Amino acid sequence: MMNTPDAAAKLEALGNPTRLSLYRLLVRAGHGGLSVGQCQQRLEIAASTLSHHLKTLIIVGLVSQERDGTTLICRANFDRMNELVAFLVAECCADSNCASDQSAA
Repeated sequence: MMNTPDAAAKLEALGNPTRLSLYRLLVRAGHGGLSVGQCQQRLEIAASTLSHHLKTLIIVGLVSQERDGTTLICRANFDRMNELVAFLVAECCADSNCASDQSAA
């Protein structure tokens, strides 16, 4: 179960526009992931910049890397993503009635 400091670290990592774009790219790629080269090409950023942003996402557990021969494959960690989303919505409307709140809007 995710705690507040862990969720905050993940959200902080995603708070950078480049990292958020990178993460969304990997989520879109699915479980197969993308090579570092594919990420770099699609995001049109320098290799050193990509490396910096990947490292941040790896440290917080949102992305993993696996070597396949000479290719480095990056994958979104869907379990961590789902835990973060679950943490964010765990207490949705706990202090109010969601149905009545939406009808007032």
